[in-house]
Amino acid sequence: MIQLTATPVTALVDEPVHIRATGLTPFQVVSLQASLKDEKGNMFYSRAYYRANEIGEVDLEHDSSLGGDYVGRHPMGLIWSLKPENLLTRLMKKDVMNSPFQVHLKLYDSDVLLDNKPTTALKASLTLERWYVAPGVTRILVQEGRLRGALFLPPGEGRFPGVIDLFGAVGGLIEFRASLLASHGFASLALAYYGYEDLPPRLEIIDLEYFEEAVNFLLRHPKVCGPGIGVVSICKGAEIGLSMAAHLKQITATVLINGPTFTVGIPQVYRGHIYQPAPFSAQLVTINSLGLVELNHLFEETGAEASQSFFPIEKAQGHFLFIVGEEDKNINSKRNAALAIEQLRRNGKNNWTLLSYPGAGHLIEPPYSPLCLASGIRTICSAFHWGGEVIPHAAAQEHAWKEIQKFLRKHLIPTATSKL
Repeated sequence: MIQLTATPVTALVDEPVHIRATGLTPFQVVSLQASLKDEKGNMFYSRAYYRANEIGEVDLEHDSSLGGDYVGRHPMGLIWSLKPENLLTRLMKKDVMNSPFQVHLKLYDSDVLLDNKPTTALKASLTLERWYVAPGVTRILVQEGRLRGALFLPPGEGRFPGVIDLFGAVGGLIEFRASLLASHGFASLALAYYGYEDLPPRLEIIDLEYFEEAVNFLLRHPKVCGPGIGVVSICKGAEIGLSMAAHLKQITATVLINGPTFTVGIPQVYRGHIYQPAPFSAQLVTINSLGLVELNHLFEETGAEASQSFFPIEKAQGHFLFIVGEEDKNINSKRNAALAIEQLRRNGKNNWTLLSYPGAGHLIEPPYSPLCLASGIRTICSAFHWGGEVIPHAAAQEHAWKEIQKFLRKHLIPTATSKL
């Protein structure tokens, strides 16, 4: 009897699953397929072909895919190679507390797909539950003063290292990374800063004092240990994270994923000092052959004339972890990280670590998240190219997530051991 098994069937999205098929004919070639429907009804699909061994088994931990959406030995390939039916779709969990993503795994004889539907009979199937929150994690809606967000607290008495989680220009309240961080022992505040509730619907200026309020809010919380706070940030959020580290002495660990080194698009202000956006030439905006917008060349000519746009990061009292996707088509994050590191070196600082990933794109997310090649931001543009190649991007996400947690523990819990 043909059986498809997965261990564990229910897990966090950043945890690996051991997938096996048994009861096959020796050396039989089969098609393994995965599908997922997001909360908006968008469909994602993947498939790979495997040959059974001499006793009729396929084990994704040991066997290599012969073809499909990836080739080679990739135990979680069926998950991270999921691709959207509509190219301009990003898989992004909204309700992290009450429901998991369900990934449907199916096994067929080696077949031909027609409109994502197999042409042979189903031999075995099962459904995985992929959660963004561990049992016991609590979510507290934050509406204190100007602050809007969601605070996730790990189970237990605490106190826990505090982290502020910032996303980019998509706006709104995005919680999936903060809930995962809390699942791994961090008191994590998913902080909205525009496009949510009574916050401004569009960004016209970035007031760093808003983010300073968030830092002080976390440090006052009885479940948060001090004296420092961490920041995990990407894209526009990383611009803000860099500025927070430069200006706020309470920031002791800052993770910067594919961000700029200077103010982009709109001014940033802190206690009367204004950082003007760096100049750029609109002629450097690229439209690729798929009609997708690429901005990675936009600031190539930015130089000394942009001095008012650069943050005094040499004044930072904490440490930086720069994470770079070298195939980022939205930001030249490799150049930006190099500029920041040179600024630190020039001032005699060595408080930084660089992780640079060939083949990785802009949206480096928690492990096993499918590569989002392109999507839109409603208030800005309908078709941004984020870049990245499926296999190296997946490897970057898996490695970076472990390094992010180690970095935060090292600099937020000085006495922490190296255990994960």
